[in-house]
Amino acid sequence: MRSSLWCVAFVCVLLSAGCSPVSRLPALSEDAIEAEKRIEQIAQIRKYFGELHRVDTVAFRIRTANRADCRGWESAQIGLYAVTPQSLPRKYRSYSREALDITWARPTVISVAEGSPAAKAGIVAGDEIIALDGELIPVTSTAGWMAGWLKHHGPSPLQANVRRDGDDREVTIEPVMGCAIPISYVTADDTNAYTDDYKIVINSGIVALAKTDAQLAQIIGHELAHANLGHIDKQKFNQVLGWLGGTAIDAGFLSGGISTGGAFGKQLEKAGILAYSVNFEREADYVGSYYAARAGYDLTGVEEVWRALGLAHPDSIRLGKTHPITPVRFLQIQKVAAEIADKKRRNLPLVPDLKYVSAEQEAAEQPAENNR
Repeated sequence: MRSSLWCVAFVCVLLSAGCSPVSRLPALSEDAIEAEKRIEQIAQIRKYFGELHRVDTVAFRIRTANRADCRGWESAQIGLYAVTPQSLPRKYRSYSREALDITWARPTVISVAEGSPAAKAGIVAGDEIIALDGELIPVTSTAGWMAGWLKHHGPSPLQANVRRDGDDREVTIEPVMGCAIPISYVTADDTNAYTDDYKIVINSGIVALAKTDAQLAQIIGHELAHANLGHIDKQKFNQVLGWLGGTAIDAGFLSGGISTGGAFGKQLEKAGILAYSVNFEREADYVGSYYAARAGYDLTGVEEVWRALGLAHPDSIRLGKTHPITPVRFLQIQKVAAEIADKKRRNLPLVPDLKYVSAEQEAAEQPAENNR
């Protein structure tokens, strides 16, 4: 015990002898810090939900325009997002009432997708939505409850009880069917978006790069294409094939008295994951562009988002282990946009030509550094 106290005392002496700032820093009151914290948090909440509205509007159009490709995974949608402070993720609850002008007692609409059934019914942000066909909407897990209710209810017209400025009214909403996969917007600096087949996640970093809604539509369409084309399952299948092949080699060495420690199984499993990864990404870019066009977006200049990504991440210009390099993506989207424009001129259906890019073509188009 005495030795422990001596150790603590020795550390304290060392720290007191350490280097410290030499400037006279201004005194800051706790009240001033809390006031500034409040200002910044309110601004951040408003910024996040403003961007969420943009993502929700584009996602609504993409999901409803391409429902035929969603392999039967559809649900009724009205294009409305309503919350209470207690239904929000914990990090957004502080100051959310002040930032969004929402109440704890009833769900408040904070986003209505443009052109959606909710918008056509006259619902606007700030309305309180109380019930659907007489069923009270809960004040916790509000968005999830509404999605489940609509999935069960289907596309039949519904009656919504809405309160605006203290006046109650009932409006009729006619839902439309769309792809049921959830599309979430998250605050993250990574210029990334991804799907695991059960949801699509769009990071704020890549939304910032998408200067137009058409560019954002191509990004969301890309992830929806991954899900609809079964790319995740195909990669898992390739992973298993690689592992089986490698394990067979390991077994062959072991039969000869040499233990590899499963090295071939591990390495070929990794190779299986990467097999066709670049081609899957190119295919998702291709089909995703069709998805954006079907949703009514003009693809002129949509490829610029990949040039912006290259400028933000210079390595992606010349190196691509799992994704195509950005020059390939830029030029491919240009050609796909021209292909789609030609089909429109000839009044042809906007149906992508689903053919895989050959490994030989991919190798020919990638610089030497990318094939090491």
